[in-house]
Amino acid sequence: MIITDTHTHLYSEAFDEDRDEMIQRAITKGVDRFFIPAIDSTYTQSMFDLEQSFPEKVFLMMGLHPTHVKENYQEELAHVKEQLSRRKFYAVGEIGIDLYWDKAFLKQQQDAFVTQIQWAKANKLPIVIHCREAFEEIFEILEQERGEDLFGIFHCFTGTLDQAHQAIGCNMKLGIGGVVTFKNGKIDRFLNQIDLKHVVLETDAPYLSPVPYRGKRNESAYITNVLEKLSDIYQMSEEAIAKITTENSKEVFGV
Repeated sequence: MIITDTHTHLYSEAFDEDRDEMIQRAITKGVDRFFIPAIDSTYTQSMFDLEQSFPEKVFLMMGLHPTHVKENYQEELAHVKEQLSRRKFYAVGEIGIDLYWDKAFLKQQQDAFVTQIQWAKANKLPIVIHCREAFEEIFEILEQERGEDLFGIFHCFTGTLDQAHQAIGCNMKLGIGGVVTFKNGKIDRFLNQIDLKHVVLETDAPYLSPVPYRGKRNESAYITNVLEKLSDIYQMSEEAIAKITTENSKEVFGV
């Protein structure tokens, strides 16, 4: 059984004490593919180091995370553009809009989101979307940029059934992680109405640990708890769900 974690920050400082052991725990559980979203330029070298340590299993993205869109965002975008021109990445991400922490840079976040979507299109790459308290703002831009060349993953999807259909209508897979195991997560109530061909698995480690690890550091091995929950929701074997969601990830990332 091959499991794909489509979104995990393995380079995070949270793993500095036991990174290799933590990754090995996931590999032992069957997680064979790790897709690594970018945050900003300060993490780029750590991402490259990670790729060098696990070249067959680690696949890098490049992008500017919306919570890191600040006064210097144009410099950060220049870094993203330069990196995209220099080597292969598997997606532009994670990008999007986050209005949970700070609304002061909304215009800059919108500009950075549109700019990076256009770079993804130019490079024939998928996008990986971060959305927090910003569904309306995200969908406004997705509808504006809509086309066959726009596709990707709506990471950590926490919206309604209607919003799920809207995301799918914009060529997005739904990234499902620890939230699906939360009592108040809500998405577990309607997920069985979404065809599994639209779903990929993720952890967002070290964030958003699934039950029973909620509130603790997340790690990629815990994706098996997400898999177990989806097996219950879809009434399918974990092996079947792992196979379908891995195929879906290959469709998005091209590898």
